[in-house]
Amino acid sequence: MSRLLCLIVLSLGLMQTATADETNDRMSAYLTQKFGLAKEKAQKISDAVESAASKYSLPPALLLAIISIESRFKEKAKGANGATGLMQVVPGAHRGLLRNVRDLTEPTTNIDVGSAILYGYMRSANGDMNAALKSYGGSQAYAKKVSLRVEDFTDVAGPQDVASRPDAQASMCEADRCAAPDNWADAFAIPAGNAAGVNGAAASQSTSPATPH
Repeated sequence: MSRLLCLIVLSLGLMQTATADETNDRMSAYLTQKFGLAKEKAQKISDAVESAASKYSLPPALLLAIISIESRFKEKAKGANGATGLMQVVPGAHRGLLRNVRDLTEPTTNIDVGSAILYGYMRSANGDMNAALKSYGGSQAYAKKVSLRVEDFTDVAGPQDVASRPDAQASMCEADRCAAPDNWADAFAIPAGNAAGVNGAAASQSTSPATPH
């Protein structure tokens, strides 16, 4: 019986791995076709998105939507206030989070940092993704734009999770299932009026309302 159970668990694990690989392949192929990325670069971005999505409990389609809006998948993209890379991270707004980062234009690093920032905003908003996206992009219009763009990626990045809908009101960060990853938990300052409600983590304030991320 014990041996049978082990075989079942192993089979389920292999099925999940195969499904993840298929999703990753679909994402990579879509980025190559839609955005003209080289296969190697598309694969690297897909891998980074999958990794960050798993690490920070964010839907891959949401991260892809943000990247497409922020940089159209151009890893060397530069914006206002020093916004850098695929997710247009503003170094001056997140110095604590970037203290060990050497190259913010590197795709894996940039996607991990951008995802951590979004996750921090979501925790600050007690799981309200709409509020998190407003903080990340600086406006309700930005949150709505991301919401619409997510639909472009749901077929290639899996079904749309409730967390990827900016209008979702359900809390995604209950204290017992949304613990902060250790590598960024101390990188954000808790806003003065919100310390009691964010379970010990919050996103830092932006240096510019136009490009808060």
